[in-house]
Amino acid sequence: MTYLAKPRLHHPSLQKNAVGYTRRDYEGKVSTLCAGCGHDSVSAAIVQACWQLDIAPHRVAKLSGIGCSSKTPDYFLGASHGFNTVHGRMPSVLTGANLANRELLYLGISGDGDSASIGLGQFAHAMRRGVAMVYIVENNGVYGLTKGQFSATADRGSVAKKGATNQDAAIDLVSLALQLGATYVARSFSGDKTQLVPLIEGAIKHRGAAFIDVISPCVAFNNHAGSTRSYDHVREHNEALNRIDFIDLAPEQQAIGDEAVILLPQEDGSQMRLRRVKADYDPTDRLAAMNQVAALQAAGEIATGLIFVDPHSREMHQGLNTVAAPLNRLGERELCPGAAVLAKINEGLR
Repeated sequence: MTYLAKPRLHHPSLQKNAVGYTRRDYEGKVSTLCAGCGHDSVSAAIVQACWQLDIAPHRVAKLSGIGCSSKTPDYFLGASHGFNTVHGRMPSVLTGANLANRELLYLGISGDGDSASIGLGQFAHAMRRGVAMVYIVENNGVYGLTKGQFSATADRGSVAKKGATNQDAAIDLVSLALQLGATYVARSFSGDKTQLVPLIEGAIKHRGAAFIDVISPCVAFNNHAGSTRSYDHVREHNEALNRIDFIDLAPEQQAIGDEAVILLPQEDGSQMRLRRVKADYDPTDRLAAMNQVAALQAAGEIATGLIFVDPHSREMHQGLNTVAAPLNRLGERELCPGAAVLAKINEGLR
């Protein structure tokens, strides 16, 4: 039996980012997924985004559920915090971790089975509560670990590898995220790293519930003619609404006269620059985003890019009015202030 392992030593000439890490420092173990699996491209995009944003790996917490997609956190950010939950329960565990320590960057990695079936309720409540997280669904339309049955996101009329036709309506997680109040909603394709990396960077910098649906073809069970989740089909039906040129980390804000560019200020003083592909599409209009996604679906096209962003988003801690200090660092004096304080609180509820 052969075991593959990456060397621990890196070449001393590898480029380092502003916090002193090379891109290799953001990698994980050798992937055991099928060769050509789109999920590995998503892992590479996460590595690239975190390295380019100068995020120290130990400041990241990555959580997942069950499925091929939920194995992928083992393949990136090996020096970060990690927790593999039970099937469909990643959002609630991540919510608890976020409440305890708001200072970490939370990455929730899931799949279409994990989030659109057994975990659909968990997905819904994470979005509506505004949990500050980057929620990435690696969406291939099948249950890969159990040999290729249709998942809840498979399009009606799509054909399985063995010839069966899906008769059920698909659950579109992007449309659900928009309806449920997510404040950053995007869709991309694992085969388009140029689009995917900036979308992940934007989600990381966003303060609120950020959701990215990544169409990630399963090369073993869903990459054939008749599949709407294959590499060829997605490339032929990809309708990009916009693209993120770059995220300017300079504190100085600069005006641009180009009407094709939308400037979106970020919490840290930087700005995101969106370049329109469709001249009349406004990604800050939630209703317009929902209508655009539905219209393209009806035409058999797949909307990709930054579909919606709320520049004035709120996240869960703001809604709950929690203290600025992480709850896991509060001592007995703060947590148990005494009977007089409790009596005052009770009196205020009468």
